[in-house]
Amino acid sequence: MMALLLVTPPTWGQSLPITGTLGAVGSDTMAGLMLRWGETLTSRYPEVKLQFQASGSASAPTALMAGTTRLGPMSRPMSTEERNNFIDRYGYPPLELKVARDALIVVVHRHNPLRALTRQQVDAIFSTSRACGAEAPIRRWEQLPATRDWSFGSIALHGRNLASGTHGLFQERALCGGLFRNDISEHPGSSAVVAAVGESANAMGYAGFNHLTPAVRAVSLYDDDGIAIPPDEAAIQSGDYPLSRYLYLYVNLPPGASLPPAEQTLLTLIMSDEGQQIARASGFVPLTPSVLDAQQGW
Repeated sequence: MMALLLVTPPTWGQSLPITGTLGAVGSDTMAGLMLRWGETLTSRYPEVKLQFQASGSASAPTALMAGTTRLGPMSRPMSTEERNNFIDRYGYPPLELKVARDALIVVVHRHNPLRALTRQQVDAIFSTSRACGAEAPIRRWEQLPATRDWSFGSIALHGRNLASGTHGLFQERALCGGLFRNDISEHPGSSAVVAAVGESANAMGYAGFNHLTPAVRAVSLYDDDGIAIPPDEAAIQSGDYPLSRYLYLYVNLPPGASLPPAEQTLLTLIMSDEGQQIARASGFVPLTPSVLDAQQGW
């Protein structure tokens, strides 16, 4: 991670004459969260506006490298290739900030009796390659012990599209880098995945934790010790839930330079107690104090 700012950022909420329009391009998962942070910023500084283009995490590095935005929210870390392309363009890496915790969840219809899956079972359901070590593919509900009597036949799968950071991270961590089945119904947002699963008793999907609704149930995942870990706030914040993740904000900031006041104040808000409570209210999990302390002085 590059050296952080050498200046002391303002205290959130202090009286400063701040104006301007901030632009951000990136994660659909983070759209609601970014807009809430933007609304809070505008409520304190009416002359500051945030405009966010939610076109997927893959769009953030491209926009940052092209110079069309200074802020790139992503629901996954930048890849080595994306980072290197940025460095080739500017001569320095982007500033990487963790802004909240989240998780990838596997969801089923609310009446489905399934409660937990192993990582190998998840991979056998969603992939063709079974890179996590499953012996055979799982295509029908009766192949799972918990749903042997769940008389809905084939498992209808739902997931995210290729531009999504959720898609890429699920492939990397849940499928051990393997290949998705080609019959998964792809959706542009996690809310659409959850809605589709909630409407079909034979459906299963993966989505972001903050999109969980009463229409579906999140399935627990077994850890390496064989303990079923539910995706609740404590397990996500600690990282005990196997598919926990950070949400990121990447910033185009030359070494030794200062951000413009509007961007600087937005980042101060995000790292404040109020900003982290906004993350919780948006369905995400706040950062731990140790992570916040490590990023002080950005």
